Amino acid sequence: MFLALRELRFARWRFTLMGSVVALIAVLVVLLSGLSSGLVNDGVSGLRRLPVTAFAFDPDVKLDSAFSRSVVSRGQVDTWRRQPGVRDAALFGNMLANARSDRGVPIDLALFGVEPDSFLAPAPAEGTGLGSADGIVVSRTAIEAGLRLGDTVIIDRIGTRLTVVGSTGDQRTYGHVDVAYLPLATWQRLHQGAGPGEALRAGAANEATAVAVQADDGADLAAADAAAGTTSYRKTQAYGASPGYTAETSTLQLIQVFLYAISALVVGAFFTVWTINRRHELAVLRAMGAARAYLLRDGLVQALVVLGASIGAGVAAGVGLGGLISGSDVPFAIEAPAVTVAVLLLAALGLIGAAFAIVRVAAVDPLTALGAHR
Repeated sequence: MFLALRELRFARWRFTLMGSVVALIAVLVVLLSGLSSGLVNDGVSGLRRLPVTAFAFDPDVKLDSAFSRSVVSRGQVDTWRRQPGVRDAALFGNMLANARSDRGVPIDLALFGVEPDSFLAPAPAEGTGLGSADGIVVSRTAIEAGLRLGDTVIIDRIGTRLTVVGSTGDQRTYGHVDVAYLPLATWQRLHQGAGPGEALRAGAANEATAVAVQADDGADLAAADAAAGTTSYRKTQAYGASPGYTAETSTLQLIQVFLYAISALVVGAFFTVWTINRRHELAVLRAMGAARAYLLRDGLVQALVVLGASIGAGVAAGVGLGGLISGSDVPFAIEAPAVTVAVLLLAALGLIGAAFAIVRVAAVDPLTALGAHR
């Protein structure tokens, strides 16, 4: 470590340049992590906050269109409730709607139809909960977008008027659209396109999008599916049915993978060049009896100091920039676990790249490196 620390002082500008590149990569990693978390929150935070274990859909629909095409019945809910390990089950309705408030505020809403006395009904942070047929509880982000408690929301084309009676204390969005909870009976009318005074078609009052299930960890969901005639997905799997969720997360994850690969290559290339330049010093140490393990440890300490300082600076800059971005309309959320994993991966891949460079040069015969072949 003595040689490594002396070289850090001697060639500080070279290491500063290298550290600056790694810091910029760390900034990008933090920003991409925040953007990925923000997009996930904006896409499925409404589903995340539902107290469910799984969703059971019509077996004839694909996952990516389940929330828009699936239709289940109340009889299937009753079957699910009788299954071993299932604590409760309830009908859950989901649809997107364009609306406008009586004050002229245009807003898109993801309408979650739930029975007011079921476990799906939200606990409002402001106002009151679900009760009246025309009352809705909206996400906090809908309030931030311009709605107010007491506003009347008119659903486009149908003309149904709903009153904002409460709001949640957190973000609840689905497919980048603010969530509004409403009684299941009202949702069924909207889903059928029945305007004020129009009658529902036969059977519509017993239908919804999915069966929301609360089950024990060891519950046999496959057996319950066979009994109820449904196809169920764990809640995290059901995120894939949110519009754009799979495409967005896959794209950002691929970009992050490329960033990690670039980081390993950049750090590895730098330490390869640097180690080749100091081959003579390493050969002297080898000729004096230093083991290859010592040289590897010496080089890794050097790499760790550079990576630690540069990644720390990059993360600090990324968090600072993220704070500015999060105040805008861009979906951005810095989550400590995601940033920690990204930082550890960046440091580990950088160390692996440096280790490959050091091992390759340290394996050279010391007499050859000292010029004995001349």
